[in-house]
Amino acid sequence: MPRKALGEFEQLILLAIVRLDEEAYGVSIMDEIEEHTGRDVSESATYPTLQRMERKGLVESRLGEATPERGGRRKRYFAISEEGLDKLRHSASALFGMWDGLDPTLPGQVRR
Repeated sequence: MPRKALGEFEQLILLAIVRLDEEAYGVSIMDEIEEHTGRDVSESATYPTLQRMERKGLVESRLGEATPERGGRRKRYFAISEEGLDKLRHSASALFGMWDGLDPTLPGQVRR
């Protein structure tokens, strides 16, 4: 049976893409994750993950227009695919299922 769940970083990237909609490109994705999680995100983690997710069919990309601010280079914009959305929903459902019935503050639920 193929693995349906996504890793944490993959989930964060997909959620950032959904939040950013048409403005989802590498740097904006990293900024979005940092803003909402407080987690430092490196280019060396983000771009290979985006490439891998594109190969898996979880995201699609397109090149934007060249801009003088970028020295004539074009930004690569990302969008979540139907398969990516399906896997993101499945992962969220699995997490919510595990949280169901637990107090989110977890008092007294940690055993040593």
